[in-house]
Amino acid sequence: MLLTALVFIVILSVLVLIHEFGHYITAKKLGIKVEEFGYGFPPRIFGKKIGETIYSINLLPIGGFVKLFGEDDAGGGKIQAKGAKSEVKSEKNMNSHDLKRAFFARPSWQRLIVVTAGVVMNFLLAVVIISYLFASKGVAVPSDHVRITEILPGSPAQAARLQIDDEILSVGGVGVAKTEDFVVETKKHLDQETYLIVLRDGKEMKVALTPRKEFPKGEGPIGIGISSIEVRKYSILQAPIYGTWEALKFSWIIISGLGQMVFDGIIHGQKPEGVAGPLGVAQLTGEAVSFGFDAVLWFMALLSLNLAVLNILPIPALDGGRLFFIIIELVTRKKVNPKYESYAHMVGLALLLTLMAVVTIVDITRLATGGSLIPDM
Repeated sequence: MLLTALVFIVILSVLVLIHEFGHYITAKKLGIKVEEFGYGFPPRIFGKKIGETIYSINLLPIGGFVKLFGEDDAGGGKIQAKGAKSEVKSEKNMNSHDLKRAFFARPSWQRLIVVTAGVVMNFLLAVVIISYLFASKGVAVPSDHVRITEILPGSPAQAARLQIDDEILSVGGVGVAKTEDFVVETKKHLDQETYLIVLRDGKEMKVALTPRKEFPKGEGPIGIGISSIEVRKYSILQAPIYGTWEALKFSWIIISGLGQMVFDGIIHGQKPEGVAGPLGVAQLTGEAVSFGFDAVLWFMALLSLNLAVLNILPIPALDGGRLFFIIIELVTRKKVNPKYESYAHMVGLALLLTLMAVVTIVDITRLATGGSLIPDM
């Protein structure tokens, strides 16, 4: 339990710090003033000012933050300098040089880079982890074929002389690329003779058999174990290429899943499934820990991709929300009223905190009733 908690804190801290480092380093390179880079969340325990930036350690040891000068003021009148366009006075003693270094005063393309840098860093972290795993022991990834992993005694599969590692190409003339496809097509031929096309040692074979309508529990109509997962390993030079491709594929899976969830919720009124809060993520962390270091790394990569995708969504208070307003500015060549943008971010933050509270309550309810916090897949 203690190990799981420590790994959970380390994983979330690394993911958020990497994200915030993206904002920090791009802001520094572009000359935007960084007021603070903190580990954890306030209240502050320790802070040291180096140059113009405070580097702090805070009480809540999960994640971190970057405070950019003028990021939240965005022309709202809180920051001003003599000679600036607005006549609103500042509470700070600020000269025009410092004002030019404020986040809101920078060109839109620079703000776009800073806002998206966190998402890019999370994606790159996932690529690095996946590439490392590809180059070391290999990674189990979804494939586009169905492979036999087990033949049960006395089953139609054994009678038809199917073999482990046979690749099933079709059932009854219908191609199958996923285990779900195989199950659906097999059910169409219960107690009826049909045939499979399998690939064995590079050669295609036609195998006749009759899927059972009645069968022992846990065996299935044909009596085989199947998988659409395969372990892939690449050289050090190939691994980054395939690591990037896998990160893109999993990002698309996450985006598609979120889109389907929203569609089902709005159109069909279905409750969201497969959503886990902090407690659910903690339990998933425990599952990963039980499988070893590589499993923890793989879990971290997937979490990093989830964080990247969620942050790029056009939701106020997230990076994607800020990006949305910058894109509007680029298209219309006119800044959105800072007050309206500020209100939007406040509403977005309130909704996100409410959603987090609801999901956490659901997790606690599942735990109290003896259920699992890990969402069904």
